[in-house]
Amino acid sequence: MRPPEPPPQHVRAAFGARTALPEPYAGGPAWLCGDVVLKPVFDPSEAAWAAQTLDSLEVDQLRLARPLRSTDGRWVVSGWSATRHIAGQPESRHDEVISVSLRLHAATVELRRPDFLDARKDISALADRMAWGEADSRLVPDLGGRMFAVLVNSRRPTRLRSQLVHGDLFGNVLFAGNAPPGIMDFAPYWRPPEWAAAVIAVDALAWGGADAGLTKRWAHLPEWPQMLLRALLHRLAMHALHPRSTTQTLTGLDRAAQLVLETL
Repeated sequence: MRPPEPPPQHVRAAFGARTALPEPYAGGPAWLCGDVVLKPVFDPSEAAWAAQTLDSLEVDQLRLARPLRSTDGRWVVSGWSATRHIAGQPESRHDEVISVSLRLHAATVELRRPDFLDARKDISALADRMAWGEADSRLVPDLGGRMFAVLVNSRRPTRLRSQLVHGDLFGNVLFAGNAPPGIMDFAPYWRPPEWAAAVIAVDALAWGGADAGLTKRWAHLPEWPQMLLRALLHRLAMHALHPRSTTQTLTGLDRAAQLVLETL
């Protein structure tokens, strides 16, 4: 696969990083340029919303990667957005990441629902709607579709309140010594905060080496079994829809499914 292109010089200059040498950042399409992180933008309206939201959001005992405006005041320049770099690395502190999620979402509870969520058509958005019974699509049986079809029969109605949540915090919370945990970005969804916590648990069980007791330690959260189920359905649908998925990459979700089934 062809490596992603670094941000061009005029973009780096617009965000105050003209002379910095770009380095691949966090294993994704983002680039670190000095103390600035530049990330390609796929939806300008979502990028502008994220910048405006994170620019004013305050969360006690959390560090947020603050968005940067360009020299002429824009949030997006030639398909790139920028944030200030925050120190730290992801660590296997899964319970702490769930605690971070709950603190973050206590601060986002009054934020309005972004209009662009209805127009999203990416794999993650489709998988999310499928997990909640709001959409349907053919899933490759051997890549998670068969397991999805079996587990979806255990889905029951819930009464939890939806709000703006970060739906992909696993691997996106940074730890640096005694500093408060840091959050690199914001993946917006309109779901209950308990669901966002359950996504972290499922990801940690599938790919983070979490112990089997993780789901039990958070069983006090409202409607936790159903939130775990929807989180698992989300990940199964994503896996079955993703063009680079294989039967080998499904192994972790097999483990997560066994542990989620024990809660139902």
